[in-house]
Amino acid sequence: MELTKAVVAQRDKWEYRGQKRPRFAVEPGPEQESVWDYPRPPRIEEEGREVLVRTDDILIVLSKKAIRILETAGAPTIYVPPEDVELPQVGLNRNEYFCEWKGIAQGVVGCNGNEIGWQYVDTFGEYESIKGWYSFYPGRVYCYLGKEMVRAQAGGYYGGWISPEVVGPFKGDPGTEGL
Repeated sequence: MELTKAVVAQRDKWEYRGQKRPRFAVEPGPEQESVWDYPRPPRIEEEGREVLVRTDDILIVLSKKAIRILETAGAPTIYVPPEDVELPQVGLNRNEYFCEWKGIAQGVVGCNGNEIGWQYVDTFGEYESIKGWYSFYPGRVYCYLGKEMVRAQAGGYYGGWISPEVVGPFKGDPGTEGL
C-alpha cells in the first residue's frame, strides 16, 4: 500500500505520540502501563498470555501466538494469526476501514451475520506482518487474556482490549474527542 501525502497529513495531526502524557492521564501504578505512553506510529509486540474469543456457545479463537498493537491513547488491540481462528465460525463482509498507520481492514462477521472484528487486507509496509491477522471487538464477543475477560474500549469504532494493568483514559472515553 502506498503512503500518500494525504496519509502523511493524517499521521502528522497527532499531538500525543507517547513522549508526554496529557494532564488528565491516569498515573499508572505498580505493574500498570499508561496508554498515553504508547507510541505513534503504533508498536507491535508479542502478547504472552493465551487469547480466547467466543460467543456464548461457540469457540472462535484459542491462540498462544497473539500479538498486541500499542497506539497512543488506545487500549491494546490484540491480533491472532489466521491459523488460530475457527474459520467456519467467521467470514468477511464488505465493510472496509482505513487506519492511517496500518492500512485497510475488512469487517469480520460471526455466524449470526453481526460484525465482531476485522482483518487487515492491505497494509503499509511497516505493518505487513499483521496482514491477514484477525482482531475482535470485546464489546461484541467474549475476549479473554489468560483467564481474565477484558472490557471493551468506549465508542463502537474502537477495538481495544482493556485489562487491569492498562490505564487511560482511553480514546473514546468522554473528554478524549479530537485527540
